[in-house]
Amino acid sequence: MTRPHHRVGEMAWNAWGDPGQARTLNDSVRQLIGQALGVSATAPAPVAESDLTLPPSALPEPVHAALTAVVGADQVLTDPASRIRHTGGKSTPDLLRRRAGDVSTAPDAVVCPGTHQEVEELLAACAWHRIAVVPFGGGTSVVGGVEPLRGTFDAVVSVDLRRLDRLVRLDEESGTATLEAGLRTPEAEELLGAHGLTLGHFPQSFEYATIGGYAATRSSGQASAGYGRFDDMVVGLRVATPKGTLDLGRAPASAAGPDLRQLFLGSEGVLGVITEVTVRVRKLPAERADEAWSFPDFATGVAAVRQLAQTGALPTAMRISDETETFVNAAVAGAEAPPGCLAVVSYEGTAEQVAERRAVVGGLLRERGATALDSETATAWRRSRFSGPYMRDALLDIGILTETLETAASWSRLAKLREQVTRALTESLGHDGPDPVVFCHLSHAYPSGASLYFSVAAAAGEAPEARWRAAKQAAGDVIAANGATISHHHAVGSDHRPWMEDEIGPLGVEVLAAVKSAVDPVGVLNPGKLIPTVS
Repeated sequence: MTRPHHRVGEMAWNAWGDPGQARTLNDSVRQLIGQALGVSATAPAPVAESDLTLPPSALPEPVHAALTAVVGADQVLTDPASRIRHTGGKSTPDLLRRRAGDVSTAPDAVVCPGTHQEVEELLAACAWHRIAVVPFGGGTSVVGGVEPLRGTFDAVVSVDLRRLDRLVRLDEESGTATLEAGLRTPEAEELLGAHGLTLGHFPQSFEYATIGGYAATRSSGQASAGYGRFDDMVVGLRVATPKGTLDLGRAPASAAGPDLRQLFLGSEGVLGVITEVTVRVRKLPAERADEAWSFPDFATGVAAVRQLAQTGALPTAMRISDETETFVNAAVAGAEAPPGCLAVVSYEGTAEQVAERRAVVGGLLRERGATALDSETATAWRRSRFSGPYMRDALLDIGILTETLETAASWSRLAKLREQVTRALTESLGHDGPDPVVFCHLSHAYPSGASLYFSVAAAAGEAPEARWRAAKQAAGDVIAANGATISHHHAVGSDHRPWMEDEIGPLGVEVLAAVKSAVDPVGVLNPGKLIPTVS
């Protein structure tokens, strides 16, 4: 077993990422955004951490002693800083509450197990003492997935998996690696890179999200066309539950009944705590090439992506922004926006593979009316790939409400879905003032359909969290009515839970509830997430 040499630090308690990387907007950008959205003043200053008032820990002393017996006294944390940093995820509503000083949902303790056995033992102890348990990886959830909800229990602990940080096994002949769940992606890439290997999984949360979190949420990275979604990469799982351990996946394919791995991929800590993930790994690419193209309109670009997906010619990554997103991203960067819709295309592999795929894709894009742009446009996109969440925080600082949501649907439903979700967000957020800016991109494509990722920016107003909740409700209802999925890669958490029955049906909810009853009969694992009450 090996551990990474470089460890990723903890995120800011009231913002995304490294506090040292926080962004500020220059005067011209502030003025442009303020005029467009009718904002003339900055937001109220966030409450200082030293001024926060935490509720007293409700963890009974016998439970504290039981958890200490499992992981040691120094790994059961009740200090304010630890509790505050495990109060929830990083959605805009999460940050709005924390900036206003609301940490009322802080867990009663943070427990840090160091082995699978310790996870199993602490789950058994919490079930025995009836204490809710919320698994915590990188804390990057934007759908309420790590909110420490108590449910019907008197206390809740956050189980931080950070100490599960080892490369357990590497099978280079089979092309697989077994990684512990608490590894942040840069740490996993360091361990694999030492052997000339990579996961190839690079979502926007890359810097902080964990291996276990990717599996628990069915994550999808920017290079999904080339490397697959994270759940496609998973060969095996080790899962601790209050009833014991499940070791799932022993061969590259099997007909030995239903694949139980699929129950725990996307289970969001509701059915168990994933402690190890065996994944398919690839050799580090010898070459990478990025291109930028311009389409005359979004529909034309979408049609080109569909053709690439259905003919098996997709590049490693491809993203098409609509006209509004193309303009907004250029304006924020202080650059001139290309005409129409920007498409960014990436290729990875050997020199021969990259050259061959570039020729095929480039030929099709030209046939579909695309125009090649200078390479700097693509370089700038990659350079800013992980800065989006920092920009969100900078906008909150000047009184701009900004948030995202995503979905996926079949190709035949995509245009109508985009139109109706855009209208729902615009009408919901714009009825009390200037219209918000709503924009969209397509970034994951399949032969039968694709995902749409929406972003909004609006004047925060007096009650920004309530306004966003209403807008999200309107958009979610439209997504469900159009037969699209409520989440392509952000997962369900508590925010998307109201639409789960519509997505999988009452009987599907009963099936999930029955599985939960089998592995977690007391119901202590991540209450209030994923599985709704059947209506």
